[in-house]
Amino acid sequence: MKQEYNLTIYTENQVGLLNRIAIIFSRRKINIESLNTSPSEIEGIHRFNIVIIETEDAVRKVVRQIEKQVDVLKAYFHTNEDIVWQEMALYKVPTDIIAEKVKVERLLREFGARVVAIRSDYTIFETTGQREETNRLIEVLQPYGLIEFVRSARVAIIKDSKGFHEKLIEFEKGAPDTPIPSIKTEADPFEVDNF
Repeated sequence: MKQEYNLTIYTENQVGLLNRIAIIFSRRKINIESLNTSPSEIEGIHRFNIVIIETEDAVRKVVRQIEKQVDVLKAYFHTNEDIVWQEMALYKVPTDIIAEKVKVERLLREFGARVVAIRSDYTIFETTGQREETNRLIEVLQPYGLIEFVRSARVAIIKDSKGFHEKLIEFEKGAPDTPIPSIKTEADPFEVDNF
C-alpha cells in the first residue's frame, strides 16, 4: 500500500549530487512531493529531506540505490509518525482588506500567522505548520482576495534519533570497511540494510 515516506539522506556537499539523486527517482517513475537540502549538524555534511508517496518495498529499493552514490554517506526512510515536520507558507493579501476587516486579522491570529511585509497595496503573512494547516488558511483567505501563495519544502527531524553526529563518531572508530551505523533503533522495521 502506498503512503507518504520521508527520506533523510546525509551527503558530502558535491556539485551534481542532487541531479544524480533526482535521476534515481525519475528512472523509477517516482514523483518527489517535497525536497529540501540544507547543512546538517556536522560541518561539511549536508542533509536532504525528500518526501515521496510509494510502497515500503519501493522506498527500500530507492534508498539502497541512493546509498550507492559515492558522495552519499547514509540514507534512511521514515513514516510521518516517526518524524516531527513543518512547512512554511507565505500569503499575500490586499492591505485594504486587512485594514477594513477586523475578522481577517482575527483569523490570521487564530492560525498563528505573522506579518513579514506591509505595503500600501498588499500585506504578506507567514505561518508554519503541516500541509493541512497551511491549506486551511488558503481556503480562509480566498474570499478576501488572496493574491499569491507559496509553500516551502518540508523540514523534518527524526523523533527517535541521537543524530548523525553520534553515528559518524562510531563509524570513525570502526575498521576501514565498517558501514555507517543506523540512526534508528534496532527494532525499527524501516532500517535499510547496509551493503
